[in-house]
Amino acid sequence: MPHKVSALITVTGHDKPGVTSALFGVLSGYKVELLNVEQVVIRGRLTLGVLVSAPAEVAGGKAFHDDVEAAIHGVGLDVTIERSDDLPIIREPSTHTIMVLGLPITAEAFGAVAREVAALGVNIDLIRGVSDYPVTGLELRVSVPPGVGGQLQEVLTQVAADAGVDVALEDYSIARRAKRLIVFDVDSTLIQQEVIEMLAARAGAEEAVAAITEAAMRGELDFAESLHQRVGTLAGLPAEVLDEVAEDVTLTPGARTTLRTLRRLGYHVGVVSGGFRQVIEPLAHELMLDFVAANELEVVDGKLTGRVVGAVVDRAGKAKALRDFAHQVGVPMAQTVAVGDGANDIDMLSAAGLGIAFNAKPALREVADASLSHPYLDTVLFLLGVTRGEIEAADALDGVVRRVDIEPD
Repeated sequence: MPHKVSALITVTGHDKPGVTSALFGVLSGYKVELLNVEQVVIRGRLTLGVLVSAPAEVAGGKAFHDDVEAAIHGVGLDVTIERSDDLPIIREPSTHTIMVLGLPITAEAFGAVAREVAALGVNIDLIRGVSDYPVTGLELRVSVPPGVGGQLQEVLTQVAADAGVDVALEDYSIARRAKRLIVFDVDSTLIQQEVIEMLAARAGAEEAVAAITEAAMRGELDFAESLHQRVGTLAGLPAEVLDEVAEDVTLTPGARTTLRTLRRLGYHVGVVSGGFRQVIEPLAHELMLDFVAANELEVVDGKLTGRVVGAVVDRAGKAKALRDFAHQVGVPMAQTVAVGDGANDIDMLSAAGLGIAFNAKPALREVADASLSHPYLDTVLFLLGVTRGEIEAADALDGVVRRVDIEPD
């Protein structure tokens, strides 16, 4: 049996129809064995790598080289052929992904990421663009040496702060594509407002609610105490106000795109809120959500009593609701995602398989698996491995593709 060697054929140039056909027309004539093919096209520029196995006299022969070159030059591209017996046929899978999101991503910012990665001996296996709207998104698949992950997370967090971009580090494994349940906080996450403030404005109690909120932020009140005190300022409001506020809430940009895409992917989707069920449920129905956990305001004789009914959905209650939802649909906690913005979401994000801090307070960012600082909820999808191209290709089938102008920061 003739001795076989491996040869790597690399084709570069402007992409056009017929390149692959021309190359494989030659290769089939020499009856080589195909080991691997990888291709990337960036702005119409093609790089095609083909790894083949052939008898040494074929792969190293002048006729083989001349015929391959003639075929590729004939379609106007360049080609190199090199022996590559020492290269693995299929690369080992990357250990992590690094997602860089920015509006814009400057060369300086990306260079800082690359510099810190290299300094820790982390190899970049692949870089691809995942989004050009509403932010630019670049995904790096990397191989991280054992014991370096924690240090890498620290330096990337610092780079994100210094460069004004979002940088998220995630394990790269089959589990990343196996998430099946996602829950969102509501106030300042799924919607842009804080519902308690909207209700307080109608009761003329904005200053009182703000003072209670400040006391809670200083640690003088826990969430349950602050909730009871804030709800107390609403006593006497007619129940119709709840419907008015429900009509006035404004979704966070990208929320509909996010939920529409998650439904297509087969996710169970819910909301877990320290807000109020009477305001949230109409929105949840409109958005076709599967689950709602929220506080319920007591109404007697058509007026708010200033009290809540039942157990308070507080920090611990949010985590419990996530676990309850997961149990109901038979989804392991490792396959859950939670998105929130406040300290009240800490337990929920910590319990989830992936906890995402969205325009969040520092206390939540510290415990989250990933943090997003741009005001577009659909950036969550990029962390789940979905690209903008995939989102818009699916939207195009339903005739709902729409972009609005966004000014860089």
